[in-house]
Amino acid sequence: MRTTVGIIGAGPAGLLLARLLHNAGIDSVVLESRDRAYVEHRQRAGILEQGTVDVLRAAGAGERMDREGLRHDGIELRYAARRHRVDFPALTGGRSVMVYAQTEVCKDLIALQLKEGGPLLFEAEALAVENVADDAAGRPRVRFRREGTEDVLECDYVVGCDGFWGVARKAVPAELTRVFERAYPFGWLGILADVPPSHDELVYARHDRGFALLSMRSPSVSRLYLQVPEGTDAESWTDEEIWDELERRFETADDWRLERGPITQKSVTPMRSYVHEPMRHGRLFLAGDAAHIVPPTGAKGLNLAVGDVVTFARALTHQKETGSAELLDAYSQTCLRRVWQAERFSYDMTTLLHRAPDATPFDDRIQLARLERIATSRAAETDLAEGYTGFPFG
Repeated sequence: MRTTVGIIGAGPAGLLLARLLHNAGIDSVVLESRDRAYVEHRQRAGILEQGTVDVLRAAGAGERMDREGLRHDGIELRYAARRHRVDFPALTGGRSVMVYAQTEVCKDLIALQLKEGGPLLFEAEALAVENVADDAAGRPRVRFRREGTEDVLECDYVVGCDGFWGVARKAVPAELTRVFERAYPFGWLGILADVPPSHDELVYARHDRGFALLSMRSPSVSRLYLQVPEGTDAESWTDEEIWDELERRFETADDWRLERGPITQKSVTPMRSYVHEPMRHGRLFLAGDAAHIVPPTGAKGLNLAVGDVVTFARALTHQKETGSAELLDAYSQTCLRRVWQAERFSYDMTTLLHRAPDATPFDDRIQLARLERIATSRAAETDLAEGYTGFPFG
């Protein structure tokens, strides 16, 4: 098989990249190790930044999102039984976010790819990426296995959208790599529940017992999270214990109440920050979790991946139209500027709202002072709103 761009991974990043390239008249092949049903049902992110929403619309993938997604113009911060709403449009010149699950983004992009785009091969496991160095003889190659048979995809460029455990990053020589990471001593116990959300916007709660988040997947399905110790087993919590703890952490001084319902799914997500530099080696380009991971507090993971593939698609289109590789050469540097701002924002949100296991009374007061600053300073509130609604692509 031969193509211009070999894309490893059919998550939202790989699928969107294939769509952007198709619209630019550039051919690609997408290799995905899992089957279609798995890709369309794996629960991941649910918050789309303004820039991500705009890109999906421009790519022709926004029709169902605009019909079924939930536009959110703010979030609520809770601390010391107080409630403070952050108004995004008023602080950012009209920007907002969209609640639309990653599963739905993938369904929309898969349907478009199968209808109009190039090959999308499910159950095609990438085994190795070869010949990507600038001085390599021959074209870049992706060796993969499908239906028990090994095959080779030859291409001009390889884009690794295959996540943290994928093979793409392994093709970058260790002596050229720098890794920056931080592990947090807590995780998120997340649940899906068949109950309408108890608030019409996301609620981020800082409590002496730990962080809690009220989110949603639809008008009838709630998504909620609790800060728990690192290594917690989700099944060690009963449904009643989860609801009781959520109720404690969302407490307010008014008559707000948390609605309960049947829990259909529960799991624990570890919390970590990770950046791999560079994001490019020769004709291999890393995107999304293959290059960086953020704690979910800032809702940045999927949106960072979108920024990466938009940057690559723009750069390759620029080369096609002008013959200049200037933007391709700057890919890593361009992406990393945005990545580090998102890492900073996610770290700030995480340390603002989570209580560390060894937190002192001084630490508690500093957190409350930071929250009070956001609630009383338009400048501090604007910084949060700008970070949450998203940093510009490029």
